[in-house]
Amino acid sequence: MKKYVMALDLIDDPQLIKEYEDYHRAVWPEIKRSILDAGVTQMEIYRFGNRLFMCMEVSEDFSFERKATMDAANEKVQEWEQLMWKYQAAIPGAKAGEKWVIMDKIFELV
Repeated sequence: MKKYVMALDLIDDPQLIKEYEDYHRAVWPEIKRSILDAGVTQMEIYRFGNRLFMCMEVSEDFSFERKATMDAANEKVQEWEQLMWKYQAAIPGAKAGEKWVIMDKIFELV
């Protein structure tokens, strides 16, 4: 099983952060289905201030390219992503238009 940890910032506004969390407490069923269909088997999002960290465990055949293709063809995912941009801000160092940025693992207790 592969694992990815990613980071993203939210716009630093308490009301917008609350709205973002409310959406994620009641994620649309189509979004959950699209995540599972792409090969994500476990996903958690944590927040500190306006910074988010997402941990994903994925199947062996998962790829970000395949997920992006599937997402581009899914109207509900496109609607969700457009809505989420209201709350999200690119993390420093992200490329233009990039949301979640993959983090490098620098330590593992074995």
